[in-house]
Amino acid sequence: MTVYIALLRGINVGGHNLVKMTELKKMFENMGFHHVKTYIQSGNVLFKSDEEPHRLKSKIEQFLEKAIGKPVSVALKSAEDMQQIIARCPFDASAVVEGESIHVSLLTEQPSQEGLDKLAAFDKGGDDYHIDVDVVYLMLRQSIRDSKLAANLSKLGVPATARNWNTMNKLNELAKTL
Repeated sequence: MTVYIALLRGINVGGHNLVKMTELKKMFENMGFHHVKTYIQSGNVLFKSDEEPHRLKSKIEQFLEKAIGKPVSVALKSAEDMQQIIARCPFDASAVVEGESIHVSLLTEQPSQEGLDKLAAFDKGGDDYHIDVDVVYLMLRQSIRDSKLAANLSKLGVPATARNWNTMNKLNELAKTL
């Protein structure tokens, strides 16, 4: 069985799409997944499955839309994918100073060249980024809430969900324990 991490977009953010993690865990168990765990309130679910990743993503999105009543985009990564995402980060986490942060935005698909050009064309306000296929690494010089770069990731034209570096590392560690 493969260990997967489902990162749900827009769950429990700003008082919208409120879902208790116990309910979310039960939903994933009802889909037939094994060893289901959730991590913090922002829609991170770890589980085991033998199903094919593309089919899993679609299954999860359809199930959640029926259960929650709204579409939910899912970035689905295997434990191996998560290890690679952590290893490939171009920013040195040990060099981050107070007020700065590293975030990872997981895209549900690879952006088009047009989307990449749109993101590259605007003033990033001192923030920096690096795109690796369907992962955007962000080095933010201030809060993600105040970041022009983070606010303009939608220019890529694909759904995305972001997590801070600590959450990414914790999910990676939890995946190793499943």
